[in-house]
Amino acid sequence: MVGLFRPTYLLDLGKADYQPVWQIQKNLQDLRIKGQVEDSFILVEHPPTITLGKAGSREHILVGEEWLAAHEFQVFRIERGGDVTFHCPGQLVGYPILDLKAYKKDIHLLVYKLEEMMIRTLSAFGIQAERRPGFPGVWVGEKKIASIGLGVNHWVTIHGFALNINTDLSQFKTIVPCGLPGVQMTSLAEELNCPVSIYEVKNRVIEEMCTLFSWEIRPLSQDVERLLVDGGLKAQVFRPSWLTVPAPSSGVIEEMEGILAKGRLHTVCEGACCPNAGECFALGTASFMILGDVCTRGCRFCAVSKGIPCPPDQAEAEALADTVKTLNLKHAVITSVTRDDLPDGGAEEFARVVRALRLKTPLTSIELLIPDLAGSEQGLERIVAAKPEVIGHNIETVPELYPRVQPGANYERSLKVLANVKRLDPGIKTKSGLMVGLGEKTQEVCRVMEDLRAIGCDYLTIGQYLQPTPKHLPVKGFIPPAMFAWYREQALKRGFKKAECGPLVRSSYHAQP
Repeated sequence: MVGLFRPTYLLDLGKADYQPVWQIQKNLQDLRIKGQVEDSFILVEHPPTITLGKAGSREHILVGEEWLAAHEFQVFRIERGGDVTFHCPGQLVGYPILDLKAYKKDIHLLVYKLEEMMIRTLSAFGIQAERRPGFPGVWVGEKKIASIGLGVNHWVTIHGFALNINTDLSQFKTIVPCGLPGVQMTSLAEELNCPVSIYEVKNRVIEEMCTLFSWEIRPLSQDVERLLVDGGLKAQVFRPSWLTVPAPSSGVIEEMEGILAKGRLHTVCEGACCPNAGECFALGTASFMILGDVCTRGCRFCAVSKGIPCPPDQAEAEALADTVKTLNLKHAVITSVTRDDLPDGGAEEFARVVRALRLKTPLTSIELLIPDLAGSEQGLERIVAAKPEVIGHNIETVPELYPRVQPGANYERSLKVLANVKRLDPGIKTKSGLMVGLGEKTQEVCRVMEDLRAIGCDYLTIGQYLQPTPKHLPVKGFIPPAMFAWYREQALKRGFKKAECGPLVRSSYHAQP
């Protein structure tokens, strides 16, 4: 894995006729050659279709024109390599439209990676598959389960692979598959002796492609959207499978909400629409949000309500300490909305909460996730003097995106908050967090890591930005799990003591002192 994202469009076309999909491939290839669009990856199921590559022999179609017409089989001679191939429902077809100049101008490397993707995908479903030298594609024993055929023009590819999932294998009797006499085809359903969800296979294919090709899935550009409309095609909305979380057990959310309601407490889990709320609530933990649930800033990524907040609740610190004691938490995380309306930014309330926790549950370690306090050093001194084990302040994004993402914040001021914590008390651990998928560059994220380490920051979290509502900033890219693993590796290399990096990681996820 290299530290470089390759922006890529994903076009999941569901089921579609061959002709319009072939045409959009050619149009995308042309635009890619001209540098007007990014790489693309099309996924589709076709109705019964036979394609002949440049080297394909018409004799390898074993039925006549009348039979083909009667059974509504379409036949196309196309510009890919290879011989004859058959497509039908239950077969997942993938067309990567890639500029090979980013892949060492090596078509053999592309074939190898496509084979590797399918071998890994099949392994995830319990099927051991392999390559066969001299015969592109993927095999299970003596049977072929996937075919590959590519075309290249000005180093930009067209066509791709076909993976049999729930395919009607009897229809392969209409051709000599890949021009190989006697070859027998198979499918996932055939090998597993049961139907297989094409949706699950598709998701695995996408994840493996993102890993092997270092892709960041980007929203479709206007040019690509226009091609779809002109071709009468529609791409399905993409939401990565790696962002799916299991539903919490019945009653878990309600039970935690009941406990919080007794103390009139808020959590950032609910206020910020955290995807991990069910998991954390099931473990009996939560990230408490003090100073109300209305923020004075209008950061364009955050789901917390904006407006004019109420005065601080004088009973909040005691109620929070009672709740932490009731839950028997070993580690408590406390954050707040930004309160620019308060002279100290809410610092005194943080200090009061720490003091209350020390009195009522002295064995609980305390982590504070604080706002920038509008730069108030006096306010920060109050918080540090209370001596929590961890003080966090989130950088949120790379400095280049601050004007668009959080115009009310200042990157240098945020760094100064963390630096001053270490200056005031070097024994307190400091922590910061970043969202990715907002349009940042890999190198920019790494520079933020270096800035944080330069001021002694100990812990780092990096997670995928998810758009809370249509009114918030759109996601600019979905980062695959393998890239988060690379970020974690880079963070640890730079000296962070802990680094939690993953699609669903949030500031307080799996928090520990």
